[in-house]
Amino acid sequence: MSNIKTITAITRSIDPETAAQELRQQLSDPHIAFVLFYCSSVYSLERLANNMASAFVDVDLVGCTTAGEITPNGYEQHSIIAIGFSASHFAISAQIVESMENFTLIDAQETINRLTENCYVKNLAAIKNNSFLLTLLDGLSADEEQFLVTLNSASGGIPHFGGSAGDDIHLATTHVFYQGSFYQNAAIVLMVNTTCAFEVFSCNHIKFPTSKVVVTDANADSRTVFELNAEPAALEYARLLNVTVEELSPELFALYPLAVKVGGQYYIRSIQKVNEEDLSLTFYCAVDVGIVLSTVVMDDIFTSLTSELTRMTSQYGEPELVLTCDCFLRRLEIEQREQLEQAKLLQQRYNIRGFNTYGEHIDGTHLNQTFTGVFIAGGNE
Repeated sequence: MSNIKTITAITRSIDPETAAQELRQQLSDPHIAFVLFYCSSVYSLERLANNMASAFVDVDLVGCTTAGEITPNGYEQHSIIAIGFSASHFAISAQIVESMENFTLIDAQETINRLTENCYVKNLAAIKNNSFLLTLLDGLSADEEQFLVTLNSASGGIPHFGGSAGDDIHLATTHVFYQGSFYQNAAIVLMVNTTCAFEVFSCNHIKFPTSKVVVTDANADSRTVFELNAEPAALEYARLLNVTVEELSPELFALYPLAVKVGGQYYIRSIQKVNEEDLSLTFYCAVDVGIVLSTVVMDDIFTSLTSELTRMTSQYGEPELVLTCDCFLRRLEIEQREQLEQAKLLQQRYNIRGFNTYGEHIDGTHLNQTFTGVFIAGGNE
């Protein structure tokens, strides 16, 4: 059995052919049987798809576009990070769902059954208690909630996390990649069966709520709020922050989010954009008429995350890899607070790799402004 569990590769070349070759060279170990990659949308995706497929012809290949990459050098942009998984320690199966909108409970059950069977035949570890699910979704589809609820209902309690693809904050088109092609309005579901100890987790840094507002007019399908407290949504939100509508921006949304209370816990509902024609607000997560949203005071962004990572390291030992889906609004907050170096040191300390997302997934729930991932222990094998 190979001692290599995972290998991380990074390329900053914008030429698709060069980028693919650089990744292939770094992931040339013969035990690598599966590669997961996250790429900036700056690339020509058609060319990148062709070159990645050619470079990794003998390896299963899955990925998505990002709103930033998390590499061994910290937060980056306009790059590709790829993680290779050794067949000695990981049996990974992936399925594409080409239409998230039409995903039924029967589809979900068939997907889970196929993934389970494909991992089972590799005879690595018992499926139960040794497997987790990872989802990669089109981050602008507006179908994430229903898809994740449906998938979760068929998952049989297998722990699950994931992220919604980004496009470098252009909010135009986001893509997932499966076996040679990029897709829109699609989802990829992976089952990772492993001999390594692991824990799926999620954390945010909400400290406490302050002012409350009620959604009084909205379109749930487009996640657009037209009115808060019976006032144009952008005007009322700006009033709460004591700024003008013209000052509203992704950077401000990152620092002053709105949150909804569910089951005694607050979860952020991040704002995507202001629609200037009617001063409505479009969100990244589900919103509807009657929901009560709260402005919230945020804690230090590293406190809860450091606490979780410290706890898991104490429980499982040093991490082989912390694979993460980290909201791009968290990165914007870190940039504004000039904490990039602190983030980099934490990411390096715990081998954190992944991408900045337009939404995070945990056990069938779609979230915003969270750090969600899996802690994979290094062990002594």
